[in-house]
Amino acid sequence: MSARHLGLIANDSKPGARELVAALVSEFAAHPVALHLDRRAAKLIGAEKSESESELAAHCEMLVVLGGDGTILDALHALGDTLRPLFGINLGTLGFLTTVGASELSSAVQAIVARDYVLSERTLLKVEIVRDGAAILSRTALNDAVASRGEISRLVRLNVRLGDTVLTQYNADGLIVATPTGSTAYSLSAGGPVLDPGSGVFIVNPICPHVLTNRAVIVADSTPITITPADESPDMLLTLDGRVVQRIERGDTIRITRAPQRLPLAMLPGVSFFDVLRQKLKWSGAAV
Repeated sequence: MSARHLGLIANDSKPGARELVAALVSEFAAHPVALHLDRRAAKLIGAEKSESESELAAHCEMLVVLGGDGTILDALHALGDTLRPLFGINLGTLGFLTTVGASELSSAVQAIVARDYVLSERTLLKVEIVRDGAAILSRTALNDAVASRGEISRLVRLNVRLGDTVLTQYNADGLIVATPTGSTAYSLSAGGPVLDPGSGVFIVNPICPHVLTNRAVIVADSTPITITPADESPDMLLTLDGRVVQRIERGDTIRITRAPQRLPLAMLPGVSFFDVLRQKLKWSGAAV
Protein backbone atom coordinates (compact mmCIF):
# COMPACT_ATOMS: atom_id res chain seq x y z
CA MET A 1 0.00 0.00 0.00
CA SER A 2 1.44 3.36 -0.99
CA ALA A 3 1.56 6.08 1.64
CA ARG A 4 -0.96 8.89 1.65
CA HIS A 5 0.55 12.35 1.57
CA LEU A 6 -0.78 14.79 4.17
CA GLY A 7 0.38 18.29 5.02
CA LEU A 8 0.64 19.86 8.48
CA ILE A 9 0.30 23.62 8.93
CA ALA A 10 0.83 24.97 12.45
CA ASN A 11 0.41 28.30 14.20
CA ASP A 12 3.66 28.54 16.14
CA SER A 13 2.36 31.37 18.34
CA LYS A 14 -0.24 29.19 20.07
CA PRO A 15 0.62 27.78 23.53
CA GLY A 16 1.31 24.07 23.36
CA ALA A 17 1.81 24.06 19.58
CA ARG A 18 5.27 22.45 19.81
CA GLU A 19 4.03 19.52 21.88
CA LEU A 20 1.02 18.99 19.63
CA VAL A 21 3.09 19.04 16.42
CA ALA A 22 5.43 16.44 17.95
CA ALA A 23 2.44 14.33 19.02
CA LEU A 24 0.89 14.48 15.54
CA VAL A 25 4.16 13.48 13.88
CA SER A 26 4.47 10.55 16.29
CA GLU A 27 0.88 9.36 15.84
CA PHE A 28 0.91 9.57 12.05
CA ALA A 29 4.22 7.65 11.99
CA ALA A 30 2.30 4.55 13.09
CA HIS A 31 0.23 4.63 9.89
CA PRO A 32 0.98 4.48 6.14
CA VAL A 33 1.06 8.27 5.93
CA ALA A 34 3.77 10.61 4.67
CA LEU A 35 3.38 13.78 6.75
CA HIS A 36 4.87 16.94 5.22
CA LEU A 37 5.46 19.96 7.47
CA ASP A 38 5.09 23.62 6.70
CA ARG A 39 7.92 25.90 7.78
CA ARG A 40 6.43 26.88 11.12
CA ALA A 41 5.59 23.29 12.09
CA ALA A 42 9.10 22.16 11.12
CA LYS A 43 10.70 24.97 13.11
CA LEU A 44 8.71 24.06 16.23
CA ILE A 45 10.21 20.56 16.41
CA GLY A 46 13.56 21.26 14.77
CA ALA A 47 12.82 19.29 11.59
CA GLU A 48 15.19 20.03 8.72
CA LYS A 49 12.76 19.55 5.85
CA SER A 50 9.81 21.88 5.33
CA GLU A 51 7.61 23.20 2.55
CA SER A 52 5.51 26.27 1.82
CA GLU A 53 1.73 26.04 1.98
CA SER A 54 1.46 26.15 -1.82
CA GLU A 55 4.01 23.33 -2.12
CA LEU A 56 2.02 21.25 0.36
CA ALA A 57 -1.15 21.82 -1.64
CA ALA A 58 0.56 20.67 -4.83
CA HIS A 59 1.05 17.07 -3.68
CA CYS A 60 -0.90 16.49 -0.43
CA GLU A 61 -4.46 15.18 -0.49
CA MET A 62 -5.40 16.93 2.77
CA LEU A 63 -3.93 19.65 4.96
CA VAL A 64 -4.15 19.36 8.74
CA VAL A 65 -4.24 22.85 10.26
CA LEU A 66 -3.20 23.28 13.89
CA GLY A 67 -4.49 26.61 15.18
CA GLY A 68 -7.76 28.52 15.09
CA ASP A 69 -10.01 30.09 12.48
CA GLY A 70 -7.36 32.70 11.73
CA THR A 71 -4.80 29.99 10.96
CA ILE A 72 -7.24 28.35 8.55
CA LEU A 73 -7.86 31.69 6.82
CA ASP A 74 -4.11 32.31 6.60
CA ALA A 75 -3.67 28.86 5.06
CA LEU A 76 -6.43 29.48 2.53
CA HIS A 77 -4.88 32.75 1.38
CA ALA A 78 -1.46 31.12 1.08
CA LEU A 79 -2.67 28.16 -0.99
CA GLY A 80 -3.40 30.09 -4.15
CA ASP A 81 -5.58 28.34 -6.71
CA THR A 82 -4.90 24.79 -5.49
CA LEU A 83 -7.44 24.16 -2.75
CA ARG A 84 -7.22 20.99 -0.67
CA PRO A 85 -9.51 19.72 2.10
CA LEU A 86 -8.62 21.31 5.44
CA PHE A 87 -8.90 19.41 8.73
CA GLY A 88 -8.68 21.96 11.56
CA ILE A 89 -7.51 21.17 15.10
CA ASN A 90 -8.52 24.09 17.27
CA LEU A 91 -5.99 25.90 19.45
CA GLY A 92 -7.88 29.19 19.28
CA THR A 93 -11.07 30.50 20.87
CA LEU A 94 -14.30 29.84 18.96
CA GLY A 95 -12.94 27.72 16.12
CA PHE A 96 -16.02 27.72 13.86
CA LEU A 97 -13.95 26.42 10.95
CA THR A 98 -12.05 23.74 12.85
CA THR A 99 -13.00 20.07 13.08
CA VAL A 100 -11.93 19.03 16.59
CA GLY A 101 -10.30 20.45 19.71
CA ALA A 102 -6.71 19.88 20.80
CA SER A 103 -7.85 17.36 23.43
CA GLU A 104 -9.15 15.13 20.63
CA LEU A 105 -5.80 14.74 18.87
CA SER A 106 -5.74 10.94 18.81
CA SER A 107 -9.31 10.66 17.57
CA ALA A 108 -8.50 13.26 14.90
CA VAL A 109 -5.62 11.13 13.61
CA GLN A 110 -7.83 8.03 13.58
CA ALA A 111 -10.56 9.88 11.68
CA ILE A 112 -8.09 11.15 9.08
CA VAL A 113 -6.43 7.76 8.60
CA ALA A 114 -9.80 5.99 8.30
CA ARG A 115 -11.23 8.80 6.15
CA ASP A 116 -14.02 8.99 8.73
CA TYR A 117 -15.09 12.55 7.97
CA VAL A 118 -17.37 14.42 5.62
CA LEU A 119 -16.40 17.42 3.52
CA SER A 120 -18.45 20.60 3.79
CA GLU A 121 -17.99 22.51 0.52
CA ARG A 122 -17.82 26.19 1.41
CA THR A 123 -18.66 29.01 -1.01
CA LEU A 124 -15.93 31.55 -1.70
CA LEU A 125 -16.16 35.16 -2.82
CA LYS A 126 -14.35 36.33 -5.92
CA VAL A 127 -13.44 39.97 -5.36
CA GLU A 128 -12.12 42.29 -8.07
CA ILE A 129 -11.14 45.95 -8.02
CA VAL A 130 -11.59 47.76 -11.34
CA ARG A 131 -9.62 50.97 -11.87
CA ASP A 132 -9.68 52.95 -15.12
CA GLY A 133 -11.48 50.09 -16.84
CA ALA A 134 -9.00 47.36 -15.88
CA ALA A 135 -8.99 44.86 -13.01
CA ILE A 136 -6.04 45.71 -10.76
CA LEU A 137 -6.80 42.99 -8.22
CA SER A 138 -8.59 39.64 -8.20
CA ARG A 139 -8.69 37.57 -4.99
CA THR A 140 -10.88 35.08 -3.19
CA ALA A 141 -12.24 35.18 0.36
CA LEU A 142 -13.94 32.61 2.56
CA ASN A 143 -15.65 34.82 5.14
CA ASP A 144 -16.13 38.32 3.83
CA ALA A 145 -15.06 41.34 1.85
CA VAL A 146 -15.26 44.63 3.73
CA ALA A 147 -15.04 48.14 2.29
CA SER A 148 -14.52 50.55 5.18
CA ARG A 149 -13.13 53.91 6.15
CA GLY A 150 -9.46 53.99 6.96
CA GLU A 151 -7.84 56.15 9.62
CA ILE A 152 -10.24 59.10 9.15
CA SER A 153 -13.35 59.00 11.34
CA ARG A 154 -15.82 59.90 8.58
CA LEU A 155 -18.75 58.11 7.04
CA VAL A 156 -18.17 56.62 3.62
CA ARG A 157 -20.78 56.71 0.87
CA LEU A 158 -21.15 53.56 -1.17
CA ASN A 159 -23.41 53.00 -4.15
CA VAL A 160 -24.45 49.36 -4.38
CA ARG A 161 -25.97 47.48 -7.30
CA LEU A 162 -27.26 43.91 -7.33
CA GLY A 163 -26.87 42.75 -10.91
CA ASP A 164 -28.45 45.52 -12.99
CA THR A 165 -30.60 46.77 -10.10
CA VAL A 166 -29.72 49.69 -7.84
CA LEU A 167 -29.94 48.68 -4.17
CA THR A 168 -29.14 51.95 -2.37
CA GLN A 169 -26.42 54.38 -1.36
CA TYR A 170 -25.12 53.51 2.10
CA ASN A 171 -23.82 56.23 4.42
CA ALA A 172 -21.97 54.13 6.96
CA ASP A 173 -18.63 53.20 8.46
CA GLY A 174 -18.39 50.55 5.76
CA LEU A 175 -20.06 47.60 4.10
CA ILE A 176 -19.65 43.85 4.61
CA VAL A 177 -20.38 41.28 1.92
CA ALA A 178 -20.32 37.89 3.65
CA THR A 179 -20.69 34.27 2.65
CA PRO A 180 -22.73 31.85 4.77
CA THR A 181 -19.45 30.76 6.38
CA GLY A 182 -18.69 34.41 7.15
CA SER A 183 -22.11 34.95 8.68
CA THR A 184 -20.64 33.93 12.06
CA ALA A 185 -17.71 36.35 11.73
CA TYR A 186 -17.66 40.17 11.34
CA SER A 187 -21.17 40.28 9.88
CA LEU A 188 -22.57 38.69 13.05
CA SER A 189 -20.96 41.44 15.13
CA ALA A 190 -22.65 43.99 12.84
CA GLY A 191 -26.08 42.53 13.54
CA GLY A 192 -26.28 40.20 10.55
CA PRO A 193 -28.07 36.84 10.50
CA VAL A 194 -26.51 33.39 10.87
CA LEU A 195 -26.77 31.38 7.65
CA ASP A 196 -26.58 27.67 6.96
CA PRO A 197 -23.38 26.99 4.94
CA GLY A 198 -25.40 25.47 2.10
CA SER A 199 -27.98 28.26 1.84
CA GLY A 200 -26.65 29.62 -1.48
CA VAL A 201 -26.84 33.30 -0.55
CA PHE A 202 -24.66 36.28 0.37
CA ILE A 203 -25.20 38.94 3.05
CA VAL A 204 -24.87 42.65 2.22
CA ASN A 205 -24.53 44.27 5.63
CA PRO A 206 -23.78 47.95 6.39
CA ILE A 207 -21.53 48.81 9.35
CA CYS A 208 -23.10 51.44 11.64
CA PRO A 209 -25.34 52.96 8.93
CA HIS A 210 -26.48 56.55 9.39
CA VAL A 211 -29.97 55.63 8.16
CA LEU A 212 -31.44 53.43 10.85
CA THR A 213 -33.70 51.56 8.42
CA ASN A 214 -30.66 50.22 6.54
CA ARG A 215 -30.35 46.59 7.48
CA ALA A 216 -28.61 43.49 6.19
CA VAL A 217 -29.94 42.25 2.85
CA ILE A 218 -29.80 38.60 1.75
CA VAL A 219 -29.17 38.02 -1.96
CA ALA A 220 -28.73 34.90 -4.08
CA ASP A 221 -25.05 34.06 -4.48
CA SER A 222 -25.57 34.04 -8.26
CA THR A 223 -26.15 37.81 -8.11
CA PRO A 224 -23.13 40.01 -8.94
CA ILE A 225 -22.60 42.75 -6.35
CA THR A 226 -21.05 46.05 -7.44
CA ILE A 227 -19.83 48.63 -4.93
CA THR A 228 -18.77 52.10 -6.06
CA PRO A 229 -17.65 54.90 -3.71
CA ALA A 230 -19.55 58.15 -4.19
CA ASP A 231 -17.50 61.02 -5.63
CA GLU A 232 -17.32 62.84 -2.30
CA SER A 233 -16.39 59.74 -0.30
CA PRO A 234 -12.89 59.58 1.26
CA ASP A 235 -10.43 56.86 0.28
CA MET A 236 -11.24 53.51 1.85
CA LEU A 237 -9.68 50.15 2.60
CA LEU A 238 -10.71 46.79 1.21
CA THR A 239 -10.12 43.87 3.56
CA LEU A 240 -10.66 40.20 2.74
CA ASP A 241 -11.14 37.85 5.68
CA GLY A 242 -9.77 40.55 7.99
CA ARG A 243 -6.59 41.10 5.96
CA VAL A 244 -5.97 44.54 4.43
CA VAL A 245 -5.66 44.02 0.70
CA GLN A 246 -5.99 47.33 -1.13
CA ARG A 247 -6.72 51.02 -0.69
CA ILE A 248 -9.85 52.01 -2.61
CA GLU A 249 -9.65 55.29 -4.49
CA ARG A 250 -12.35 57.48 -5.96
CA GLY A 251 -13.47 56.07 -9.28
CA ASP A 252 -12.69 52.47 -8.30
CA THR A 253 -15.34 49.76 -8.52
CA ILE A 254 -15.47 46.64 -6.35
CA ARG A 255 -17.00 43.66 -8.12
CA ILE A 256 -18.02 40.63 -6.03
CA THR A 257 -19.26 37.33 -7.43
CA ARG A 258 -19.35 33.69 -6.37
CA ALA A 259 -15.96 32.10 -7.01
CA PRO A 260 -15.93 29.05 -9.31
CA GLN A 261 -14.09 26.92 -6.74
CA ARG A 262 -15.18 25.91 -3.25
CA LEU A 263 -13.17 25.17 -0.11
CA PRO A 264 -13.69 21.68 1.38
CA LEU A 265 -13.70 21.76 5.19
CA ALA A 266 -13.60 18.44 7.05
CA MET A 267 -16.38 17.80 9.56
CA LEU A 268 -16.91 14.79 11.78
CA PRO A 269 -19.88 12.64 10.69
CA GLY A 270 -23.04 13.23 12.67
CA VAL A 271 -22.02 16.76 13.72
CA SER A 272 -24.24 19.37 12.07
CA PHE A 273 -23.62 23.07 11.61
CA PHE A 274 -26.28 23.78 14.22
CA ASP A 275 -24.58 21.47 16.71
CA VAL A 276 -21.47 23.60 16.24
CA LEU A 277 -23.50 26.80 16.70
CA ARG A 278 -24.97 25.63 19.99
CA GLN A 279 -21.56 24.63 21.28
CA LYS A 280 -19.54 27.63 20.10
CA LEU A 281 -22.12 30.34 20.84
CA LYS A 282 -23.22 28.64 24.06
CA TRP A 283 -26.87 28.67 23.10
CA SER A 284 -29.09 27.19 25.78
CA GLY A 285 -32.73 26.31 26.24
CA ALA A 286 -34.89 23.24 26.03
CA ALA A 287 -34.50 21.00 23.00
CA VAL A 288 -37.65 20.86 20.88
